[in-house]
Amino acid sequence: MSHTPLLTSLIPATTAAFQATWAFLVKGGFFMIPLSLCSVIGIMVILYKFLSLTRERVVPAALLREVEAFEHRLSENNADAVVRQFQAGNSTLARLCAVAIKNRNKPVAEITQCVESAAREEAVHLHSGIGVLDVLVTVAPLLGLLGSASGLVVIFEGLGETTDHVLVAHGIAVALHTTIFGIVTAVVCVVAHSYFIRRIEKFTVRLESLLGGFVHACVSRSAPLL
Repeated sequence: MSHTPLLTSLIPATTAAFQATWAFLVKGGFFMIPLSLCSVIGIMVILYKFLSLTRERVVPAALLREVEAFEHRLSENNADAVVRQFQAGNSTLARLCAVAIKNRNKPVAEITQCVESAAREEAVHLHSGIGVLDVLVTVAPLLGLLGSASGLVVIFEGLGETTDHVLVAHGIAVALHTTIFGIVTAVVCVVAHSYFIRRIEKFTVRLESLLGGFVHACVSRSAPLL
């Protein structure tokens, strides 16, 4: 079946939507420029966090099973392949396990301290970009209100030059474009921020649970490791 008619109908609709969006941005005036920049930055940060907070980058399912069975592998002197995965450092879990393996000859308290120090550094990486969303949540609505306020000042200054209420109402509506755009940008950033924070918390709790048992498994066996 040919998809040409469908594509033909979609092109005008896409063009019309683009033109309407462009007209909305142009009507907003100068303050649409920083607001558009905020929205682009927000989209880039959100995409970055979606890519960096995947399960494979933090707690891969396959490696998770290996960590849970690590003590059994040590008892069979069959942990070399798993240790190589830790040392490769392809995920947060792997890097933290590599720290525990590196310090396995130390007392449990010292190993735990080393892992905790590394975990704090990993937490900083997990939260990278979240601060940008925090700033955008505050700045975007303020820029929107500032743009609307500046537009309203211009309109009210010209009230003495016209008695056309329709024209004045249209001018006020246009002035509010920046407020709408700023609030929409802030709402998207708030939703994304809440989602990412919740996801980081879930990963953090899972890592703490896994690493607690892993540290004890490391010191409970004396099998040589790479």
